[in-house]
Amino acid sequence: MIIVTGATGKLGRRTVERLLERVPADRVGVSVRDPRKAKDLADRGVRVRQGSFDDPASLVHAFEGAGQVLLVSLDRTGEECVASHRAAVDAAVKAGAGRILYTSQMGAAHDSRFQACRDHARTEDLLRATGLPWTALRNGFYAASALQFLESARRTGDIALPADGPVAWTGHDDLAEATAAILTEEGRFEGPTPPLTGAATLDFGAVAEIASRATGRPFTRTVVPDDVFREQALAHGAPAPVADLMLSIFAAARNGEFAAVDPTLAGLIGREPAAFGAVLERAWAE
Repeated sequence: MIIVTGATGKLGRRTVERLLERVPADRVGVSVRDPRKAKDLADRGVRVRQGSFDDPASLVHAFEGAGQVLLVSLDRTGEECVASHRAAVDAAVKAGAGRILYTSQMGAAHDSRFQACRDHARTEDLLRATGLPWTALRNGFYAASALQFLESARRTGDIALPADGPVAWTGHDDLAEATAAILTEEGRFEGPTPPLTGAATLDFGAVAEIASRATGRPFTRTVVPDDVFREQALAHGAPAPVADLMLSIFAAARNGEFAAVDPTLAGLIGREPAAFGAVLERAWAE
């Protein structure tokens, strides 16, 4: 069986849907916090079990019979994140999984300026230490994150953010399709994959031009000093660690950590990945 964690989330759910196009439903299992949210998958023949990264015993049960386990990384940071990932990796080993896959990120490195990339690097170390076959999916920076940064600009027309750098923004749909392809062609990648990215890098100046073309409205790009951006985030209710985490994304982008572009994703899905403009148009239309 192929077991997918986080199967009610953005990436996990899309990956399960793509898997069901490739393999029978009885070969797919999901580990979810709330099985009620996956009832439609159960109705289609997918094995649904409750599993929480905070309850290792539940994960061992959810992973039972797994040939492969896809661990979708948690939306946590620092030691809390790595400890939860360690629990999941240990559970996969205890359940007898033959292979572990993990949604890492391009730029994963112990010296990254972005906390999440440091957490990914530490999780990859955990996978390496298991002695099992493993794959770290070095996903391009999610285009959905760029859209979150653009929310206020949708109203104001001004993309007021810290200085940034080129980022290979990549869509969830393409990454899910590639993940399903890797899961159903076992052994294609051992260890970290090449960066799984869109075909181009963009900074927010270029994003402003794309938003203008997509909407027919003018968008401007204003560079906000880091300290001012942090103060604004705090004033809007963001906890200090969240404000610092957001700032670290821009610091890493300025350092070129998300600037790689690689053809591997296109090869996996058999076409060019969706351009950021297409992702933006679809999201804003919805």
